[in-house]
Amino acid sequence: MSAIFIITLAIQVGLIIHCVRTGRNTIWIWVLALLSLPGAIAYVAVEILPGLFGSRTARRAARGVRRTLDPGQNLRRYESEARHSGNVANRQRYADELVAQGQAREAIEVYRQTLTGLYEHDPNLMLGMARAQFAAGDGAAARATLDALIATNPDFKSQHGHLLYARALEAEGNAARALEEYQVLAGYYAGAEARFRYAMLLKAQDQSGQARQVLTELLEHARHAPRHYRKAQAEWLSAAERELGPG
Repeated sequence: MSAIFIITLAIQVGLIIHCVRTGRNTIWIWVLALLSLPGAIAYVAVEILPGLFGSRTARRAARGVRRTLDPGQNLRRYESEARHSGNVANRQRYADELVAQGQAREAIEVYRQTLTGLYEHDPNLMLGMARAQFAAGDGAAARATLDALIATNPDFKSQHGHLLYARALEAEGNAARALEEYQVLAGYYAGAEARFRYAMLLKAQDQSGQARQVLTELLEHARHAPRHYRKAQAEWLSAAERELGPG
């Protein structure tokens, strides 16, 4: 055996022992056993270094790697918390994670069970239900839930809920009303998504000139915005640039 092989094997065994003794996710045992040195590097980067340095960036990177290795980890944890505590906040966190994992119909059922009694008209739960209904492909149900939310909570304000309402109208085929909502959103929505969607619906309604104007104003605003805004909105800004094309 070469010295490198022996050293690598010793590192693998040592890290596997560390994984077991410290109660880490058992999926790391397979990563360390099968991926050899790359697995060891990943384990050290995700499980050991963040604890040593404690930076927010390191913790965020570690969470990203964990999600990649085990995408269902949060879902299992939130399900367990919701089942054992019955706490409304835990149920909502579980339902939201179900939507994030592409299980919107299951999330709708969780919300349906939670929207009872004192929480029957809770605005945050109703908004979560509408998100789940929209994610399940039922724009009409999402719009109806949001109408009920507005009726029972007239003082509740949410730019994300407003955007969802516009998208639900668009999904229903009610382009005229959706354009009205998008136009209002374009004036105050914090991110770039609302104006981009507004422009795309204008374009779909044969109003290409106005669509280009909205996109041009969006990019002009971004040029003068702080760097963190451009970074956070990169997806929508890039899409707007592609729509406008060269020049």
